[in-house]
Order: sequence, then C-alpha cells, then structure tokens
Amino acid sequence: MGSNELPSKLPILDFAKEDLKPGTSSWLKACSDVRLALEEYGCFVVEYNRLPLELRDKVFGVLKELFDLPTETKMQNKYEKPLNGYVGQIAKLPLHESMGIDNATSLDATQNFTDLMWPAGNDRFCEYAFKYANLAAELDRMVTRMLFESYGVEKYHDSYVESTTYLLRLLKNRPPKVDEHNLGFITHTDKSFTTILHQNEINGLEVDTKDGKKINVELSPSSFVAIAGDALMAWSNDRIISPSHRVIMNGKIDRYSMGLFAFNNGIIQVPEELVDEEHPLMYKPLDHIGLLRFYRTEEGYKSKCPIKAYCGV
Repeated sequence: MGSNELPSKLPILDFAKEDLKPGTSSWLKACSDVRLALEEYGCFVVEYNRLPLELRDKVFGVLKELFDLPTETKMQNKYEKPLNGYVGQIAKLPLHESMGIDNATSLDATQNFTDLMWPAGNDRFCEYAFKYANLAAELDRMVTRMLFESYGVEKYHDSYVESTTYLLRLLKNRPPKVDEHNLGFITHTDKSFTTILHQNEINGLEVDTKDGKKINVELSPSSFVAIAGDALMAWSNDRIISPSHRVIMNGKIDRYSMGLFAFNNGIIQVPEELVDEEHPLMYKPLDHIGLLRFYRTEEGYKSKCPIKAYCGV
C-alpha cells in the first residue's frame, strides 16, 4: 500500500478471527493494518461476524417500515445539533432520504425516536435499532483502540471513549427514474471522528483515492466500512486522510444503509506524540460540535477543507 499507485479495491481486514484479542500477534498485526489502511485510503472494509444475519435482516426490515411512514411524520426528526435530523425532499438530491438517532447507544434515546415516529409504539424497531447501534459501536471502539495502540498513544483511548457519543444515521436511496441523475448522495467527507457504515445487498458507495481515482466499494452481508472523519484527520496531525466519498445508484432496487458516526463531546487535540520535525503541528484544539456548526456557516460551505479553515494552524 506504500506504492505510488494504489490498488483499485479498499483493504479488507478480517476481525472475525477467534484469536483477535489484545496482546496477541494477530491483534498487533491488525493494529498496524488499521493504521496503514487509514493513512493510505482513509477507510477500509472490515469483516465482522458479531452481527447475526437474522438480526441484520430484521434491522433492514424495520428500516423499510420507517421510510414508508408519511413524510410529515419523518420530518419531525429534529435535533438542536446540525446535520442530525431528517434530510430529504431536496430537489437537487431526489434519490436521498435519511434520519438520525442521536446518542443511539442509549435505550432512552432510541425509544424517544421510536415514540416520535410511531406514537402507538413499535417495540421491534426500538429493539433492533438499539442492538445494531451497540454492535456497531463495539466495532468502532475496536478500530479506534487498534489505531491508538498502533500510534503508541493508547493511554488516551479510555478518555476518548468516555467523551464519545454516537449518531446513527438511517439512510435510503431509491433508484433513479428515467429522467433523473443517478447521484444518491453528493461527494463529501464525514465530519465525525470515525464512521462505521453497513448496507443491504445494494452497492453504491464510491471512495476517492489520494491519487484522484474512484473505488467502487463492494460489500458482503458481513462487511462494514470504517471511515476516517475530518476530526480524526485533525487528531492524527494529517497522518490519516478523511476520504471524499459519494453514493451512485445504478440498479433498480432501494439501497438502505446505516452510518454510525462517532462525535466527541469534549476538545480534540493532536497528541504530543504525533508532533515532530517531520510532522509539525497542523491543528489547534477543536470543539467537535463547534466544527459541525461551522460547517453550516457560509465560510464553512465555501471552504475546500472546512476542518483546516476551522482549526488549522
């Protein structure tokens, strides 16, 4: 992966191994593989068998129920934090619709969202969404622990986890009509620290590489994509890239996916261990939620790299 020309597929890391435990040789290799993948691509595919296929099918079943609700019901999904609530009915982005559950690893938060969408109740949705969010969060914490260990800054991981909350974005892309463009979602970078993405059987994710090429990401039912967000790029002092990506819809079947976004409630700063002569300090300490608000400002919209405009040195 250190060659000038990157392969045409994302790295695939296997986290389904039974011997993948901290301190083992397979764990140490995985730590290195995670870091290298994020430095070269900003993301990677991970095979993870902790999500039973039965639960996976149930989750996507209730997602369809959710998006089949009336638009006025779905539009009640609102939060004070920017980028967290309902997105849809956008003329320039007609194929996309999404909602969010803030603090999704909390049963109370998931129950509140469920009650808002289904005042008469929907215990199945609440149960499955809550279980999924916590399984994905477990995977996310494994990825960040490996990354911190690989950089030799594992002493900061516990405090990072304690100040992290998760936003679960529930996403639907319908296929285009004859006269519509096939853009499912615009090219963007994630504003999270990390993102864990999972989808139904419909592919569509495209990731930009450092050398300007696009990778069409193909996933199996047990595959997830781990993506570095802008906040992780800043934390790593530009060692890791936050990759641009988009969704393209080429088929005739709805694409459902779920993105678990990790946000830090405190201040994110570059560890002193990641600053040296070769890597001078590139970012001031940043307020993660402040970054989201900045992104919604005129300056944030116009900036080619909002994270650098917000807190770059």
